[in-house]
Amino acid sequence: MRNRRAALAAIAGAASLALTLSACGQSGEGGSEESKGDSKGGTIGIAMPTKSSERWISDGNNVVKDLEAKGYKTKLVYGEDKPDQQVSQIENLIAQGVKALIIAAIDNKSLDNVLQQAKDANIPVISYDRLILNSPNVDYYASFDNEKVGQLQANYIVDKLGLKSGKGPFNIELFAGSNDDNNTKYFFNGAMSVLQPYIDSKKLVVRSGQTNMNQVVTLRWDGATAQRRMDDILTKSYKSAKVDAVLSPYDGISIGILSALKSDGYGSGSKPLPVITGQDAELASVKSIIAGQQTQTVYKDLRELAKVASNMVDAALNDKKPEVNDTKTYDNGSKVVPAYLLEPVSVDKTNYDEVLVKGGYYTADQLK
Repeated sequence: MRNRRAALAAIAGAASLALTLSACGQSGEGGSEESKGDSKGGTIGIAMPTKSSERWISDGNNVVKDLEAKGYKTKLVYGEDKPDQQVSQIENLIAQGVKALIIAAIDNKSLDNVLQQAKDANIPVISYDRLILNSPNVDYYASFDNEKVGQLQANYIVDKLGLKSGKGPFNIELFAGSNDDNNTKYFFNGAMSVLQPYIDSKKLVVRSGQTNMNQVVTLRWDGATAQRRMDDILTKSYKSAKVDAVLSPYDGISIGILSALKSDGYGSGSKPLPVITGQDAELASVKSIIAGQQTQTVYKDLRELAKVASNMVDAALNDKKPEVNDTKTYDNGSKVVPAYLLEPVSVDKTNYDEVLVKGGYYTADQLK
């Protein structure tokens, strides 16, 4: 992954240098990048959360590629998980006259004022994967079926532990995503719709007692934060017991959880690693699954999500109605945002080759 990021950084640097020489770009605030394309479709602003996650780098590149193929130019910026920086970047994109905005929010409640500026400038806004809250100026939402993501993770745990056949009790710990990301509640509620009956019947035991979402959230989806929390849980609640499963909503969190478990002796001798879920099929986690450490991830084809978002932009700018398949679920507090939801897929050691390699997401060499 390190080599891949280095290559991406080099590409970004080259693009930045070209911008400087042509005197047509914006300042380097917060990792700004611009990709050239046919200008006949105008320039689209793309605001992504951070380069610290492999998936957001992929998202940015995929969206740029699809928009350029449609004849648009792009300005791609990364806010590096700083909400104020992302707001400033979006203000700059509006000032530069972008024709539309695709935004994956860092803090989904911080954008109301800047989106009003977009509305005043007649700029359509696509909320990308993370629903922007409390603003009437979000035109469309492109994402995955987020409750199903949680259900896939939870059903995997149920199946691996044999709960449906009456086995148990087993010890489980619960992790959720960032509390400033609207998707977190969908992932968690989806998972708990499956797990709660087993917790109620004592077939699953949460020894830490931490079962409410506000007790198990992980700010900014940070793996180090998850590792510290798992360390604390192991110290306080598992002195004479072992963890059988961990509900993890995201691969980066899963890696942190694994680090804590390994430090506590799991993965060797009489303490096998528990069932550990994840999301996003990030390269490091897929390799971990192949190695028998992380157990599962939920694959979301980011190439398809980019296509949905770019198609929405193209339709909105050409007086067409973007395709949606959900007009009821995603109420952001100001309006129900029309959405197009893609289907997630559960991936483990048994099907990663079929889904990820044969599906063209990774090559076999990348997974060695």
